[in-house]
Amino acid sequence: MKARARQIALERTTLVVILVLYLIPVLWLVSTAYKPPREIFSSPPSFTFSPTLVNFERIFQLFDVWQLLKSSIVMSLGTTVLSLLLGVPAGYALARAKWRYAIAVAYFFLAIRTVPIIATLIPFYLMMRDIGLLGTWWAVVLLNTTLNCAFVTWMMFSYFRALPRDMEEAALTDGCTLWGAFYRVALPTVVPGIIASALFCIMFSWNDFLTPMFLTNSDTKPLSVALLSAFGTKDITWGTLGALAHFSTIPIVLMALFLNRYFVQGLTKGVH
Repeated sequence: MKARARQIALERTTLVVILVLYLIPVLWLVSTAYKPPREIFSSPPSFTFSPTLVNFERIFQLFDVWQLLKSSIVMSLGTTVLSLLLGVPAGYALARAKWRYAIAVAYFFLAIRTVPIIATLIPFYLMMRDIGLLGTWWAVVLLNTTLNCAFVTWMMFSYFRALPRDMEEAALTDGCTLWGAFYRVALPTVVPGIIASALFCIMFSWNDFLTPMFLTNSDTKPLSVALLSAFGTKDITWGTLGALAHFSTIPIVLMALFLNRYFVQGLTKGVH
């Protein structure tokens, strides 16, 4: 029992140390947002300071924060909805297909997600320009959907493949159509997998920088692109960067915290 207790204590201590190492940069950036400019560059660094909201006042003067937040939300949710609408049925079809190359096709979809965005950016830029969508939210949504949909297809393929077919076969025997068996029987059982896939899609899109940098304009750019404005030609406005980072990180962190249970279930039960 003592050896087991020591092992648990060691594991938890290791996890705490790793967590602290990962959180130190985040905590530093968060605290920077509340520091007066003179305190940000103090040497040696001071851990005691009088909090101020001047950096937040500045970003509302320099940026239309709510428009930036709206653009990030629209792009992320638009990409996620389209990716799920296409990827979930595709994953189910591959999982239930009797074709011997179905598994190879599923992993081909996973390989598509590993393609660097920069490799597709120039042709996609020209395509969006020719059809008149350049500078709009749709340009970013469509490009991200092509990559995220492939990931959703692979993930849902793994999840559906782990499910027994008995209930679906019983539904078909009772006169249910293939679509009915999918919609009424299979789909409700993979809700955790769908939520996990949705979370991945939202995080991929929310944190995306390169795609909206080239495909949007000043009216449709998201928060990830606006963060670049803190980088000047001679220095970095750390206070502005820290304040703007609040709006870029807090929504995605809160969403992950509220849906964490489904996220873990989706990862542990679906991918084999």
